Amino acid sequence: MITYPFLEKKATIGVTAPSSGVEPELYDLVKLSCSRLEGQGFRVICGDTVWTQDKAKSSPAMKRAQEFNGMMQDEAIDLIIPPWGGELLIEILDGIDFDTLTDKWVLGYSDTSLLLLAITLKAGIATAHGTNLIDLRGEYCDETTAMWKSVLSTEAGASITQYSSAKYQKIWQHDHPSPCVFHLTETTDWKTVSGDKVKAEGRLLGGCIDIIRHIIGTSYGDVQNFRENFINDEPIMWYLENCELKTTDLRRSLVQMKLAGWFENTSCIMFGRSPANESVENYTIEDVYQDLYNELQIPIVYDIDCGHVPPQITFVNGAYGVVEVEKGKGTIVQHFKA
Repeated sequence: MITYPFLEKKATIGVTAPSSGVEPELYDLVKLSCSRLEGQGFRVICGDTVWTQDKAKSSPAMKRAQEFNGMMQDEAIDLIIPPWGGELLIEILDGIDFDTLTDKWVLGYSDTSLLLLAITLKAGIATAHGTNLIDLRGEYCDETTAMWKSVLSTEAGASITQYSSAKYQKIWQHDHPSPCVFHLTETTDWKTVSGDKVKAEGRLLGGCIDIIRHIIGTSYGDVQNFRENFINDEPIMWYLENCELKTTDLRRSLVQMKLAGWFENTSCIMFGRSPANESVENYTIEDVYQDLYNELQIPIVYDIDCGHVPPQITFVNGAYGVVEVEKGKGTIVQHFKA
């Protein structure tokens, strides 16, 4: 069974940095994000790790793990959102007390997706792959990003529907801030390898492939145990996004996932838009998707609203998802099924 947290109104948000913290020149971004959330009725508590950053991490692994454990066990905190991702979250996994995790939401993406996936796989607690704290600093949120609150406020047993965005952001323009943070200028177009309409369903799992591939073969990435003990061998529907990998490295990672059994009984694989996907010797990203389709013979959907090219849908690890894609538009229904 999957356990689903529930976000109450006027909840308390704990901000901790299990990966990267924030350097002094960017403190104002965190403070503004916290202020925006407080203006919506939330209470925000920032941990010490948020305000430090050195050697590609907010603080030593044990301190990061202890602060996260503390917030998970603090009954006064209802939701945990890191300021953003980073590079070395994997260092803290051995320090996370998975046996005492409480059913509260953890929300984020990028390096944070490793923690999200590990929590769901090991503990059967749903986690939310979506916006990070820094991207909530705008005067308002675009329609896609804003759904995070509705998704996290969905009751167990109920369902929620999200739609593909109308526009996405091609280029970050930090020197020209937007009222909604993102500069949404490009027309969103969800694609399928087959070119046909796709409808698929299954338990959602995923994250940033650059990061989550590193728990293959470890106790934190035991997908088979998750299938047997939490979802009764229901099909899995993967959502993946690529932050920095060239096409050949992405291909190697996908083959490794396949060899490790991660794609057994998989109904569909969805890929987010990517700032990477650089071709190698004429081996394009479309070639990668086609090769995967040829091998698995399941729907492959790409350029969805997920990851480092915003905005992004809030995907819930462990939820039962139904995705439909037709003529460039997508719909994802998430059933909070035990």
